[in-house]
Amino acid sequence: MDSDPIYLSKQGRIKLENELRKLKTVDRPHLINEVKRARQMGDLAENAEYHAAKETQFYLERKIAELEDKLSRVRSVDTENIPSDKAYLFAKVLVKDQQSGEEIEYQLAPPDEAEAGNEIISIKSPIGAALLGKSIGDEFNIKVPAGIIRYKVLKISRE
Repeated sequence: MDSDPIYLSKQGRIKLENELRKLKTVDRPHLINEVKRARQMGDLAENAEYHAAKETQFYLERKIAELEDKLSRVRSVDTENIPSDKAYLFAKVLVKDQQSGEEIEYQLAPPDEAEAGNEIISIKSPIGAALLGKSIGDEFNIKVPAGIIRYKVLKISRE
């Protein structure tokens, strides 16, 4: 497993904790019962339900271990102590596409909290990485699969 810290907001940490709690208290007991029920159906060598339940249990236990590892490395970020004069983690950044004139607002987030459909982008994505450290008025180019986008930073906020 990785040893690098994972930076999340309080809400991001709570979301992971809730997911882990559900896996341990709801999904795991249900799956244990499924394995027990399937085991009672007879010959385990030819029992497809048993093998399917055991495989599902393996993946569930792996997911639990991954979440526990991730939570052990989480560092909560206090967004109030991050300067708002530059685009840093959890900043909302309004940019203008210099070619189309379209204005788009992105919120910079850790990879685990990114939601592309809501314009909450990972700082590891091409656009997120390019936005990091930018100030109001900065112009920059981003190489994306569709070509090159030229943006200008119009506004930076924290809400």
